This record gives sequence, structure tokens and C-alpha cells, in this order.
Amino acid sequence: MITSENIKSHEIIGLHATIIESSNSQLKGLNGIVVYETKNTFMLETVNGLKTVPKLFNRWEFQINKLKIVVEGLIMRKKPQDRIGWKYDTEYWIGSKKTNKKITR
Repeated sequence: MITSENIKSHEIIGLHATIIESSNSQLKGLNGIVVYETKNTFMLETVNGLKTVPKLFNRWEFQINKLKIVVEGLIMRKKPQDRIGWKYDTEYWIGSKKTNKKITR
């Protein structure tokens, strides 16, 4: 089961994603299904077509069934296959809590 603690090690493709905060005001509120992922971007299938959006500088909300998980883009800024076991040593957000602790798998 995907939770806010282990989302970094799960497949994101197929999840519904919404940008809830962004350094680019035009991206705020953009939402769709993640159809492709690179180290630095997500490709979303939106009602207006495919959009490639940077992970960094955005706060993402992923919806899994009725569960909504909010994640800072910095956490997801790795190749999908390299995210497992990555140690975080910077300030980031998980859920609605700000934390500085390291998270490891």
C-alpha cells in the first residue's frame, strides 16, 4: 500500500496528480494522470492533452483511491529506478508536515 512515507519507492505512473503549489503560477492547479516520468519531469495526460511538467519547484498531490498524499517535488527528483533507497538530507514536506529528518527505506 502506498503511503506518504513510502511513495518515493513506488510507481507513480497511472496515479492522478495535481500541482497544489508552484513557483510558476500558471502550473498551480494543473492536474491529470501521470503517463510518463523522467528524472526531472512528469508527463501528465490532462483534459487539454499531454503536458510535461518539472518535478522541482512544485508541490504535488497524488491521489490513490480516496487517499491524497502531498509530496515536495524535490523528493521525486530522481530517475524512477533510482528513487528506492535514496536518503534525504534536506528540508522537505511529506503530507502536511514539514520535516528535516532523513528518510531511508
